[in-house]
This record gives sequence, structure tokens and C-alpha cells, in this order.
Amino acid sequence: MATATKKQKKSNSGTQLQPLGDRVVLRREESEEKTSGGILLPDSAKDKPARGEIVSIGTGRLLDDGTRGSFQVKVGDRVIFSSYAGEIFKVGDEELLLMREDDILAVIED
Repeated sequence: MATATKKQKKSNSGTQLQPLGDRVVLRREESEEKTSGGILLPDSAKDKPARGEIVSIGTGRLLDDGTRGSFQVKVGDRVIFSSYAGEIFKVGDEELLLMREDDILAVIED
């Protein structure tokens, strides 16, 4: 059976997060404070962005032959994901998302 390298990063609170299987932990990008016309938005009117940066990844999906599949994303990638994807949780004062790799729609390349 193939082994995968653990890829993880300490969050701001010092806690290490290691998702299992084909799951990823990511940090959502900040929402816009102003509209393009210059109007300031209150917190209740802000849309939560469907973009973020991958903080850590699991070991990969377990395939039928017993090996682990490789990820298409890596730690540090900026991605676009489904609006309702993932579970939101807090680590210290930081809000993170835990989701499956399948919920990621695209990688943003600059």
C-alpha cells in the first residue's frame, strides 16, 4: 500500500490540522468592504466569497485497489469552491472550512 506524505500547516492559534482521506482545510478569502460604486457594505449584506486558500490536505481518496489517489490541489493553492460546500469551524479566532476535494471547482492561477 502506498503511503502519502502528510501536508499540514499550523493555524494562527498554533493548532495543527490534518484532514482525513480526500478532504481539505481551507481559509476563506475576506469579503469585499465596498461595492464598485464606493458604497460601504454592512456585515449582514456581504456575500461570503466562494474563494479561499488551501491550508492542509488529507492523504487522498482510498481507491478500489487499496492505494491512495493523489490530489489535484496542493497546500497554498487559491481555489474556487461551491457556495454551500464544506463545514465551517473555528480554531481560535480563525474561521476555516473543511470540505471534500470534489467540492473544489477550479484553481486560481495568477
